[in-house]
Amino acid sequence: MTRLEFTADADNEGNRLDRFLAGEIADYSRSQIQRLIEHGHVSHSRLKQAKSNSEIREGDVIAVDLPEPEPSAMTPEDIPLEILYEDRDLVVVNKPAGMVVHPAAGNASGTLVNALLHHIKDLSGIGGEKRPGIVHRLDKGTSGVMVVAKTDEAHQELSRQFHDREVEKEYVALAWGLVQQRKRIEAAIGRDPKSRIKMSTRSSRARSAVTRVTWARDLHGVTLLRVAIATGRTHQIRVHLSAIGHPIVGDALYGGVHRRVPHPLRAVTKLTRPFLHAERLAFTHPRTKERMEFTAPIPADLEQVAYELAPPEIRETVFARVSIAEETHHDEDDV
Repeated sequence: MTRLEFTADADNEGNRLDRFLAGEIADYSRSQIQRLIEHGHVSHSRLKQAKSNSEIREGDVIAVDLPEPEPSAMTPEDIPLEILYEDRDLVVVNKPAGMVVHPAAGNASGTLVNALLHHIKDLSGIGGEKRPGIVHRLDKGTSGVMVVAKTDEAHQELSRQFHDREVEKEYVALAWGLVQQRKRIEAAIGRDPKSRIKMSTRSSRARSAVTRVTWARDLHGVTLLRVAIATGRTHQIRVHLSAIGHPIVGDALYGGVHRRVPHPLRAVTKLTRPFLHAERLAFTHPRTKERMEFTAPIPADLEQVAYELAPPEIRETVFARVSIAEETHHDEDDV
């Protein structure tokens, strides 16, 4: 049995207990949380008996006893997977666009978890049958760096680092319009009140989120960006950029697909997904305490679009700036 403890802050005031915990424990769904509460695995510092609809107040301490994981019944699948790094505690992968992280309705196979079960034989089971080893997620259409835990101890420590905002996450994105470098977007995010598949800054159950533009290149109608996030809300970068009127190019869900595109920007019509790539991930190794950093080069589909959009006189500059050299890659001997 593994015990986790969480202290509610002002952002959580008035939230339901099950919603609060579903936001804190990234690898458990809300229905799984409700079952834990029902079976007495959740205790509340202010209440004798925790219930799913118990109201959260600032300062509440919630303890969750996670049962020992059951062996996974998921099917390993021989799916190509780019492994950037692996040791006995964790594995770092470059997730391709189009791959769902874990099974869900409509995606029972072909997921990152199916691929991991084939390539990695000792994944942490703490995420449950369908999410072994998963400590964070990327959207289906987003490519890039992800870390996966191979032991329960690594899983707990990495989850804590994500929760405490100690993990550095940097993305490359292409947004409509002119976005200023050093732009800071601070707006709470929650489920869109009008659409179950969207997130929004207008939600009544929103949670704090901060997005920072660390680098920007104007491509005359669109802006190539490097974006850093400390929080990791669902669809955060997509929602924040859309909220300020600069949706990610190719993002149909948040207004990033235009029917009419000026001729100089015709290259964007080649996109079959949002122009968003998780380029860099930095965290502290859960066992050795070494600070580790990994990068994944921008994929060919996005790289080609960026190259074609850039004026001829700066193409090589943009090309080099977006495609970071793999000098920060860590070999297993470095751990």
